[in-house]
Amino acid sequence: MRRIAAALERLAPAAPRAPDLDDGEAFVWEGSHLRAASRLSRIDLALLKGIDTQRDTLLANTRRFAEGLPANNALLWGAKGMGKSSLVKAVHAVVNASRVATRARSQRDERAPVALVELHRDDVATLPALLATIAASKRRWLVFCDDLSFDGGESYRSLKAILEGGIEGRPDNVLFYATSNRRHMIPRDMIENEAATAIRPGEAVDEKVSLSHRFGLWLGFHPATEDEFLAMVDGYARRYELRIAKDDLHAAAVEWSCTRGARSGRVAWQFIQDVASRLGTKLD
Repeated sequence: MRRIAAALERLAPAAPRAPDLDDGEAFVWEGSHLRAASRLSRIDLALLKGIDTQRDTLLANTRRFAEGLPANNALLWGAKGMGKSSLVKAVHAVVNASRVATRARSQRDERAPVALVELHRDDVATLPALLATIAASKRRWLVFCDDLSFDGGESYRSLKAILEGGIEGRPDNVLFYATSNRRHMIPRDMIENEAATAIRPGEAVDEKVSLSHRFGLWLGFHPATEDEFLAMVDGYARRYELRIAKDDLHAAAVEWSCTRGARSGRVAWQFIQDVASRLGTKLD
């Protein structure tokens, strides 16, 4: 039996190598361990149009956190495709660029870049293990969960405790950003069903919506106006030097948005990809 067990152990895949937490700009939490991100998919902050207030607010909050000052966990909620996750990644890049430049001039180790950690919503229950992994690090860590929502179960209760109410609370070197299409991250019918069956309906509703109140910063994203949508298209066209008349570009963009039934940053980017393809231009 011992020989069989030893043979099976040799055949088992090797444990993932722990990344150097003092190096690397971004990581992915795999539910039990961190993996260094092989690449970062993000766009320039200047290309995000129609969300100026949200941009400035999140940038200021992230800069304060990077400097060791008080900062709020942030919930970016609202319309699909309006740049919620893109904004988080773009702000992270801008903050780190300024910190790296300052560090190069001053050689101060405390100016180390902020690490970005992607947490999948299915792994929210393992968030305490993630925090235990990074709490002792000298770096500051921005934990980011995209499209966070809860359709059932009790994971939202553990997240509530970690954000504010737990006995240990959130480590001082960690900030939590999440995006969601729902302001309260829980479907309305789930909230209403809880209220309908509860002895005290008001308390049941408060319990379900209290998670979002653990985020000190709420940033709402709303569908773009036509002018905002065309500004997004123009920004991409300039960035990639697309050779097309502005009137033709706008007319095609409006038609594209009508066929999609939406105006958003995502729709604008999909349109630009189509235009670039027809023009034979690569989007590098």
